[in-house]
Amino acid sequence: MSLGKRCGAEFIGTFWLVFGGCGSAVLAAAFPNVGIGLLGVSFAFGLTVLTMAYAIGHISGCHLNPAVTVGLCVGKRFPGGEVVQYIVAQVLGAIAAAGVLFTIASGKSGFDLAAGFASNGYAEHSPGQYSMLAGLTAEVVLTFMFLMIILGSTDRRAPAGFAPIAIGLGLTLIHLISIPVTNTSVNPARSTGPAIFVGGWALAQLWLFWVAPIAGAVIAGIVYRMFEHDK
Repeated sequence: MSLGKRCGAEFIGTFWLVFGGCGSAVLAAAFPNVGIGLLGVSFAFGLTVLTMAYAIGHISGCHLNPAVTVGLCVGKRFPGGEVVQYIVAQVLGAIAAAGVLFTIASGKSGFDLAAGFASNGYAEHSPGQYSMLAGLTAEVVLTFMFLMIILGSTDRRAPAGFAPIAIGLGLTLIHLISIPVTNTSVNPARSTGPAIFVGGWALAQLWLFWVAPIAGAVIAGIVYRMFEHDK
């Protein structure tokens, strides 16, 4: 499969992750009387990854996340020469999804970007008012665990065909833990899409949601290699 086609799949997959996950938060989380709440948003993010893993996993590997791409590269599962192309495709997919979501959300009277538009943040922009250090720690640790799940479930020694379920449920659990802390990123592309539309504070705090997830992913890539077969 050509790199262009694989990047196209990553664009579509990341679009679905951001549109489905952030869309559930913006459009459905607090909908009067029947809002899905944090539990629903958590499952929405997990379901986007699970469905796309089956849809495009055989095409691009279904990374949908710059941190995943970097972590897989460090773990010797992905070629370094294709990392930048994958990340560009993912970020563009996330921005496109945020644009479509903005078009839909702004069609409702009273819509206000100041409400956050599912952006990630810390301190006064954390849903639970958690500090920068708390947000940084959560994002590093949770991305580390996410990559450990990905690397382990896609290992050739693992049962075949079940990786998407483990990865999707893993992302669901991550959101159940950390939505109150940072609105949950563990994905720089997911953070970038909404932040571009919100601007201001969301762009100013975006650095953390690139640095922390990538750091966690790099650590996981290094650690998981210790569990590979002895040479």
